[in-house]
Amino acid sequence: MKKFVIFFGAALAIVLALAWTVQYFRKKQTKSFSPEETVSFTQGDLKIRVFYNRPFKKGREIFGALVPFEKVWRTGANEASTFETNKDLHFEGKTLRKGKYSLWTIPRKETWTVILNSQYGQWGIKSDGEANRDPQRDVLSIDVPVLMQDQEFEQFTIAFEPVDDEAEMVFMWDKTIVSVPFSFK
Repeated sequence: MKKFVIFFGAALAIVLALAWTVQYFRKKQTKSFSPEETVSFTQGDLKIRVFYNRPFKKGREIFGALVPFEKVWRTGANEASTFETNKDLHFEGKTLRKGKYSLWTIPRKETWTVILNSQYGQWGIKSDGEANRDPQRDVLSIDVPVLMQDQEFEQFTIAFEPVDDEAEMVFMWDKTIVSVPFSFK
């Protein structure tokens, strides 16, 4: 009986080690297809940091297909994207308190809903393919227009553009540009 327990314990340890190794390399491979990126915006004593993963277009149809319209998107790949600010920000008259949030969007043909949620650190989708977001923890939601253009962006990109005492967080992928204006004074 003692030998059985030792054998069973050793077998269990090997199985767990193999499972962890497979998961580690699968995650590492996934990240190579959509590399991590951190983009920062600083103006005066304001510091904003967005962490996200940058998928490539690779000839695919993006919005309305790979990223369905009318469904919550993790706004990148892999983990849910995060948005962190050290100062309160104002989006269309709504205040976002300083802190760290997950960043979600609901793409549509003509407008996107941008959502900041108090839960962060989770994988972006659940096993059923749905967004891994608890809507009860949404702290800010705004709608912004979509701009279609001829230039194509191969890799999903988030950038910041200063505009006087305001700024815009800009999402670019395929032929779609979405600008999210905010103020910080």
